[in-house]
Amino acid sequence: MTADLTFDPERALELARATLDIEANALIRLKARQGDGFTNAVQAMLACRGHVVVMGMGKSGHVGRKIAATLASTGTPAMFVHPAEASHGDLGMVTAGDVVLAISNSGESDELAAIIPAMRRIGVTLVAMTGRAESNLGKIADIRLSSAVDQEACPLNLAPTASTTAQMALGDALAVALLDARGFREEDFARSHPGGSLGRKLLIRVRDLMRSGDALPQVGPDTAFTEMLREMTGKGLGFTAVTDPTHRVLGIFTDGDLRRLIERGGDLRVLRAADVMHTGPKLVRDEALAVDAAQVMEQHRITSVLVVDADGALCGALNSNDLMRAKVI
Repeated sequence: MTADLTFDPERALELARATLDIEANALIRLKARQGDGFTNAVQAMLACRGHVVVMGMGKSGHVGRKIAATLASTGTPAMFVHPAEASHGDLGMVTAGDVVLAISNSGESDELAAIIPAMRRIGVTLVAMTGRAESNLGKIADIRLSSAVDQEACPLNLAPTASTTAQMALGDALAVALLDARGFREEDFARSHPGGSLGRKLLIRVRDLMRSGDALPQVGPDTAFTEMLREMTGKGLGFTAVTDPTHRVLGIFTDGDLRRLIERGGDLRVLRAADVMHTGPKLVRDEALAVDAAQVMEQHRITSVLVVDADGALCGALNSNDLMRAKVI
């Protein structure tokens, strides 16, 4: 490496564009190279009762870790095993019936070659992702996936660039084909990503967040106005539900309703809950997704909803603060 660090912005931009062109063209050509090898690999992974074990050295290993993670998060049990570590005990992680996805652009990785005989004795299905079908890895594999590229994006044609892009894209293609064949849905994705925003939106239900029990403000229709205000103030939700003896919702009274009553004037002390409630409040089921409750609030420009169970009885209440604390909105 020379000591001359003079930076030429135009040269840098020229190389960036050339790199993207080379890698984009490599992916276009990669598409035409897929055929029976790809479909056979997908079928083998679908039929696998164990794990898809991904292996690779160097840059192919880094790509392999990502492919294993993508497969695992989209419904295909997978793990990465480092070929060098496999020679020193980690091969015990590989069992009969596993599918091994071995990644090597040259197909001549010494570390992979050293453990393939042992894996053959175990009884795995070997899928080779390689840029050279005629390589030793390509010849010994049960199934071959072509990740060949015409050239690397590196100006020296040495550093793995276009080849690793091709490997990464081919791994994504496998994952997409597999998740489609498995009928993998948003809900399944959420279950494997419970800490992400999608997990929160698709896994958290109203019953997980709602106020219930003693925290739930509710009064009967004959409750005196002053007593109803104490219930509202004590529970701190800005409203109270009005229910019959079986906990069916008859109506709701809110802070906004109170302000409007005060503006009109009159003796509020003589009123009962049934006199001031408004009927037809927005209700959601306890088993509904919290994100659906949020949509109801947004659509009707309200900050709270009452929650009912399968029998239609009041069982909880939910407001926008509850949703924000749970990061649903």
